[in-house]
Amino acid sequence: MNVLETGLPGVLLIEPRVHADVRGAFFELYRADAYAALSAGAFVQDNVSVSRRGVVRGLHFQHPRGQAKLVQTLRGEVFDVAVDVRRGSPTFGRATWATLDDESCRQVFIPAGFAHGFLVTSEEAVVLYKCTDYYAPECERSIRWNDPSLAIPWPRGAPLLSPRDECAPLLAELALDLLPRFER
Repeated sequence: MNVLETGLPGVLLIEPRVHADVRGAFFELYRADAYAALSAGAFVQDNVSVSRRGVVRGLHFQHPRGQAKLVQTLRGEVFDVAVDVRRGSPTFGRATWATLDDESCRQVFIPAGFAHGFLVTSEEAVVLYKCTDYYAPECERSIRWNDPSLAIPWPRGAPLLSPRDECAPLLAELALDLLPRFER
């Protein structure tokens, strides 16, 4: 696999080796020893979302009980975003993004302390995320997907949002105790 750094320390774009021929393709979705070398930690929960074109999911994170995530689109295409929400971080409030699709099989590794979200740009998308901690509803946090301070260049169009994502606060509106702390 090829591991590429992004504009945010710890957020990695991963390109697995895809073996394609006339029958189709084969690649390793996950291999514990390879991801342990990336400091990914142990993944304990897999989540799958199925969404139609224009759906925005995010920007979400957990605190406390932060989750690192390994995200991959199994079918379709998404515009995927990670935002550093660790108070005291030199990159606090900065975002990075990439297109994830079922042809390239690229993945993004997002450490704990980062918000994550995506916009579906194909007719439908199936997205898998492996998480390093279990879902804890009492720790669930959101920031507004189109917060102007984040300067995310979302593809155009009217998004389909959940009620929670529609009324999520701006990053600047979140109480400091709801944000993870940057650890050197």
